[in-house]
Amino acid sequence: MTQSEYFNRQIQLWGSNVQQSLEKKKIAIIGSGGLGCTLAMALGTSGIGEIHMVDFDTVSSHNIHRQIAFTLNDEGKNKAKAVCTLVESKNPFVKAVAFDMRFEEFKEMGNSYDLILDATDNLPVRGEIDKHAKATHTPWIYASVEEFNGQVCFFDEANFQVFNISDHKPGGITAPIVMHIGSLQANLALRYLAGLPVKKDKLYYLYFNDEGELITQKFGMPKA
Repeated sequence: MTQSEYFNRQIQLWGSNVQQSLEKKKIAIIGSGGLGCTLAMALGTSGIGEIHMVDFDTVSSHNIHRQIAFTLNDEGKNKAKAVCTLVESKNPFVKAVAFDMRFEEFKEMGNSYDLILDATDNLPVRGEIDKHAKATHTPWIYASVEEFNGQVCFFDEANFQVFNISDHKPGGITAPIVMHIGSLQANLALRYLAGLPVKKDKLYYLYFNDEGELITQKFGMPKA
């Protein structure tokens, strides 16, 4: 099997030159849970040359219903390592590297990336990602999910500190909304890495109302 055969449908979309350009891209996905699994599955099979997965946590039984990279056989395994194993089993042309550590340790390694993707589940860490991204002049994409809603933003010049970092305790969560938001985040990432237009510094908020209608709202973010 050749790369042109594997990526045939994408090459039909944007040509071999764009597809080949993706091979030179390197991204970091911070978190290997629900969003991280979806991002890794979508981007790990899209032709990006190198993907670094960061997560110190291990797979628990209550994770599996929404964290689509894992099976019951993965219980107790490090999430980042399990995701990387799956991604490389699906795509022989990608290098997936697992970092079994917290973001605080990871950022001190000094690696450089074309894009950082937030797949964490707490605001303080996202705040640290934003500070690190701005210090290293690296764009990053934020996403969060809860219950039947979620939000995504491609951060460039916007100020992440407008979010209220509080002790909010999240409610339950459905598996489809995790995949939905992760897919939106992955699409923004892939468009950016492929050199296609992406709207930056705009928060997309998606939710289902009481009648089951999907509502999408957009908010401009203030600059840092």
